Amino acid sequence: MFDEMLKLLFSGHSVECVKRLRDDGLHHGLLPLLDVISGAAAGEKFVMLSLASTDARVKAGKSLSPGYLFATLLWHEVLASWEARKVRGEVRFRPCMKRWTKLLNVQGEKLAITRRVVGDIKDIWALQPRFEKRAGKSPYRLIELPRFRAGYDFLALRAESGEIDMELATWWRDFQNAIMRIAKPC
Repeated sequence: MFDEMLKLLFSGHSVECVKRLRDDGLHHGLLPLLDVISGAAAGEKFVMLSLASTDARVKAGKSLSPGYLFATLLWHEVLASWEARKVRGEVRFRPCMKRWTKLLNVQGEKLAITRRVVGDIKDIWALQPRFEKRAGKSPYRLIELPRFRAGYDFLALRAESGEIDMELATWWRDFQNAIMRIAKPC
């Protein structure tokens, strides 16, 4: 099922396919991840932006990451859990990882998501609260991480969908650009 879903979502026409499946009522069961987010307007906007971005990358011949795509498809379940913890006064993000593991196990059983992809998904999610720390050495450490770019793209998608303030994504874009200018030899 995982390979079939990837073929559909990495076809370059995923937005059209998903809309058509929904219009025809065929998405239930076939794309269980989409069942989860269809009720929330913010979740749907986020996922559709992600699919549109994926389609654009396919058309441009750029590389694709199953981990990134599945991180976007499952994000709003993770976000709901994180927000509920914040309301209860639990500000640490780490305890959410147990919830992620359960969520990924459930989806993994349905879709046979590989361990490597699960690792990528967790890495992308774990970076999100770290983007809020912009003082001291934190930004320099963060930018050196292997999944930084995927995490940043995810952050930018969150901002574009209206989930977070665009200022945070803009700051990180400007920071990366400044680092790149400094790193380039004259």
